[in-house]
Amino acid sequence: MLISHDMHETRVAVVEDRRLVELYIERPKRSVVGNVYLGKVRDVLPGMQAAFVDIGLEKNAFLYVDEVVSPEGVTGAPRRDIQQLLKPGQQLMVQVLKDPMGTKGARVTTEITLPGRFLVLMPFSPFVGVSRKLPDGERERLGEIIEAIVPDGVGVIVRTAATGASEKDLRGDMEFLMRLWRRVQAQSREGLAPEVVYTEIDLALRLVRDAFGESFRRLVVDDKRVYEKVTSFLRKSAPKLAKRVQMHKDKQSLFQSYDLQADMESALLRDVPLPSGGRITIDIAEALTAIDVNTGSYVGRKNLEDTVLRTNLEAAAEVARQLRLRDIGGIIVIDFIDMENPRNRQEVVARLASALERDRTKTRVSDMSRLGLVEMTRKNVTDGLFGVLTEPCPTCRGEGRVLSDATKRIMVERGLRELLMTGRSSAYLIGLNPQTYALVSAPGNNTLTLLRSETGKQVSVIADPDVGPVEVRVLIEGKAGMLGTDGL
Repeated sequence: MLISHDMHETRVAVVEDRRLVELYIERPKRSVVGNVYLGKVRDVLPGMQAAFVDIGLEKNAFLYVDEVVSPEGVTGAPRRDIQQLLKPGQQLMVQVLKDPMGTKGARVTTEITLPGRFLVLMPFSPFVGVSRKLPDGERERLGEIIEAIVPDGVGVIVRTAATGASEKDLRGDMEFLMRLWRRVQAQSREGLAPEVVYTEIDLALRLVRDAFGESFRRLVVDDKRVYEKVTSFLRKSAPKLAKRVQMHKDKQSLFQSYDLQADMESALLRDVPLPSGGRITIDIAEALTAIDVNTGSYVGRKNLEDTVLRTNLEAAAEVARQLRLRDIGGIIVIDFIDMENPRNRQEVVARLASALERDRTKTRVSDMSRLGLVEMTRKNVTDGLFGVLTEPCPTCRGEGRVLSDATKRIMVERGLRELLMTGRSSAYLIGLNPQTYALVSAPGNNTLTLLRSETGKQVSVIADPDVGPVEVRVLIEGKAGMLGTDGL
């Protein structure tokens, strides 16, 4: 794990087999996932079985009925009736599940969870569980320990990071979380909505707490203050891991020293090459993400089925890496190349599932259809790397395509003709976008000469960078003879 911090942003990278597999970026406008707010219910919508809650952000948060814990004093309320659970103006404590995305506000729940190093406290759910990623023997050992120390009336989940933890470690984490919960409750009782009552720790500490474990060989940090903060945290929670933290002192930047630039750039490319010469194409839409697999320049050596299988197997591994790297969530449809052999289809799906085992984010993968489609879901929490590093193009408005030169020239010439045919003035000075001006004034284009002849009006055209690509803007109009000759 690599942590790079400067005045502009904090970046945390996870490197496996010398390749970048996860990259997280936090800027001053940081994620609010995990924050707990004292909110006020603004609207209750029975038709959607949901409510909108003001938590002090730009947009009201969305609270679905299944995320509501019945408030005190309400007994026998129908599970699915939001009107019996919440009322407009009511104050309640909520926790952010998903950041605001696009036109949507944050997604929240009243089921509060507070994560520690080894445990996750669930104050409203008297449930005790142990991570299924742990071996059976370790799960039984940790389950016996936690059953004996968990307070009445609250729930706890033992995290994967608790592997090898002692009773003292778990008890210490439990006591810390209970103190934290009492502080959150006290601030909630004294606060006035909307108000934040608990803020999730910053990106560096959050990734160290949630991800850094025995499977990591080292953690390298390039900022002294962050280094001291991380080592202090690990000395208290996992002393053995604290020895694996190193301070980066080379003149070359941390990310450059690990040669991550190419992998970082690939996270923004639509086409991602595969080792054999094939490629995958990633298109992110509002409803889902579509990933297409192509053989590209790979022609194989044996037969078509073998060529397709190898490409699909490489694609399955790369798709899993790109999903983690770009932090793509929601519905994902992967269009593998068609394969006739059912065993080959099963092998590709198995390779995808195996590659996703390292993904800490929850995923679900369906079987491959006869058309080669695999549908899967990945928990959507943030805008992902693409949303952090990019913004919609102002020209194409996110469509990914722009008007061709021929279309722009025709539209502008049509606009000029309409203006001169219908306008009452006898002379015009017209401003065009510089690129469009170059098209209209290209050698061999006599549109303006024809328009002057057809309408008998004087017209001059100049390049104006403030004019839109296909806009025809009148800068000056009046009587003939009033215009100079600086324009076209």
